[in-house]
Amino acid sequence: MNNVVAITLCLFCFTVCAQNNNAGDNKFLHDFRGTASITHNGVSLVPSFSLGDPALLFDLKFRKDKLSFEPDMRFSLDAKPWTMLFWFRYKAIEKNKFSLRIGAHPAVNFRTVSVIRNGTTEELLESRRYLGGEIVPRYQITNKIGVGMYYLYGRGFDAGVKQTNFLVLNTSFNQIQISEQLVINFTPQVYYLTSDKLTGYYTSAFLTLAKKNCPFSLTGVVNKGLRTQILPDDDFTWSVLLNYSFSSNKRSIHKQTKV
Repeated sequence: MNNVVAITLCLFCFTVCAQNNNAGDNKFLHDFRGTASITHNGVSLVPSFSLGDPALLFDLKFRKDKLSFEPDMRFSLDAKPWTMLFWFRYKAIEKNKFSLRIGAHPAVNFRTVSVIRNGTTEELLESRRYLGGEIVPRYQITNKIGVGMYYLYGRGFDAGVKQTNFLVLNTSFNQIQISEQLVINFTPQVYYLTSDKLTGYYTSAFLTLAKKNCPFSLTGVVNKGLRTQILPDDDFTWSVLLNYSFSSNKRSIHKQTKV
């Protein structure tokens, strides 16, 4: 737990420094942004997995040229860590219509386990280590409509799942104006998931409602299992998130849903 606190404090200090640097002429970073969210049901990077309890989510991005460092940290509301992913991402191709991003991360997943010590049951926080890599090609049809693919491979090093494959096909509709001040971002997707020898097929969607020049937004997430062997095998899960977004470039807030 002490390591978790230290990591969180270091990232907070890094955030403050990044904001200060971007406020002046120092171009140590070309961009810094982040989102903090609170939800009644924490959803994982893979939408079929959820915490099942209220959660806090922190998503930060520090960019220098084409390289970025993007911590993704999720906690339950009683301050217990759930997952921590430390992404290193690179924009390999960035054209008018087509882009290709690659990335890798070390990650730690936490769970509470019960142990008996001296005849007394105690709850301990257990961590499990993972490494992951991603490939993300995307084609922008118009300035508001795009199609893409997302592939993630994960490798576990402790007890639990050893290999994960996560393949997504999606379409995004961004900055769709529904009134003079309100816009929506909508991303439907289908995906294939493997967890060791188990497989599953799913569909999910993300809908974000935002007000222009306002840092707050609402996001709804729904997920439906089509055919799956993977537990938990809930037929349908959903979540609503209240987001607070901040950026060194104010115009980039709510621009698009991050995959």
